[in-house]
Amino acid sequence: MSNPERPNPIPELVVGVKNLAAASVCKDHADAVYFSLDRFSLRARAQDIKIDDLCAFVASVKGYGLKTYMAVNTVIYPEDLSAVGDVLDAAGSAGVDAVIAWDPAVICAALDRGLGLHISTQANVSNGRTAEFYETLGASRVILSRELSIHQIREIREQTGMELEVFVHGAMCQAVSGRCYLSAYLLGRSANCGDCAQPCRWQWTLTDDSGAEVELGGKYLLSAKDLCMIEHLPELIDTGVCAFKVEGRLRNVGYTATVSGCYREALDSCRDGSYTTEQAQELKGRLELAYNRGFSTGFYFGVPGPDGLGYESDMNASPVRRQAVGVVLNYYPKRCAAAVRLLEQGLTVGDRIIIEGSTTYLEQEVESLVISGRSIRAAESGQEVGLGVRDRVRENDRVFKVGQMPTH
Repeated sequence: MSNPERPNPIPELVVGVKNLAAASVCKDHADAVYFSLDRFSLRARAQDIKIDDLCAFVASVKGYGLKTYMAVNTVIYPEDLSAVGDVLDAAGSAGVDAVIAWDPAVICAALDRGLGLHISTQANVSNGRTAEFYETLGASRVILSRELSIHQIREIREQTGMELEVFVHGAMCQAVSGRCYLSAYLLGRSANCGDCAQPCRWQWTLTDDSGAEVELGGKYLLSAKDLCMIEHLPELIDTGVCAFKVEGRLRNVGYTATVSGCYREALDSCRDGSYTTEQAQELKGRLELAYNRGFSTGFYFGVPGPDGLGYESDMNASPVRRQAVGVVLNYYPKRCAAAVRLLEQGLTVGDRIIIEGSTTYLEQEVESLVISGRSIRAAESGQEVGLGVRDRVRENDRVFKVGQMPTH
């Protein structure tokens, strides 16, 4: 439990990653990463890490000095139990530091194998007695419900010595603890099995009983803004929780780099007592340039009102956009160049680009373009071009152009 006579320690920064490239860009910022395999995850589209890759992935991440937490947090059906056992056996062999779970079958199977256990936010832990219940089972940490206020979290901290983790940044679900059935009802794609189609992000029309359309001044009636607590970290630290979680296992690697870097800088300033309102605003400005749906403080300061929903924006409120350009065909280390097929659009010297793959992340300007041994200033869609690169890239890596959207 926290000691009121001395400051609370700075919480562990836990960052969601989808692959080794994402883990590599947050290695100097995070204390731990959480991830999932290509099964039994609430991010079913996170397919980069297979069971056969797990040992190598965990070894690489631990080589960065980071802890590894693996999510196994979907609904588990009878036919899944054998495969869940295989996944947990692999986690044990790889040396995963903890499994994130809420289904009792996964909890029991993880503990039977001597694995560390964190209770997922899917369990909706909302009071100290519930946290201690999971502690009696053998869990070392609970990831608290997202629907708690700072005051309630402080009360839970006073009621239990259990490790407590809370979210500080990332997507918010419009359903309690992510228990949403809208996608399953409309499309047969279960959010609770990781296959959410995100209908809450669609444009909707509200009608009354007579069929008349109700004018609300917006179209995205169910789309919750992203959580962003960068301005309120001192208050969260004062609750005595042990870990801050950054959501975003499906977002691009550049997002992971930006968000983890901003929160690391903020936490380091909190540690030495130098964190200011001005610094918080500057960091929030940097976060606004990464993918986001607009920002809110979630439930931390009360139940969100209309300002917690992004009525007017689509999936990305950031002025910065990534536009697909093409794919890497080959890499030539002696020439520091890559052969790139321009599929979606052309490239011009001076363009800002990102080259990204499951183990690659490179951001740079286009410094040189070559076709048939001749240097050129610009290449068009459909061409194969030699592109000067500053670091190693790999076959099938994707190339994106990055730039600020024009204002109207």
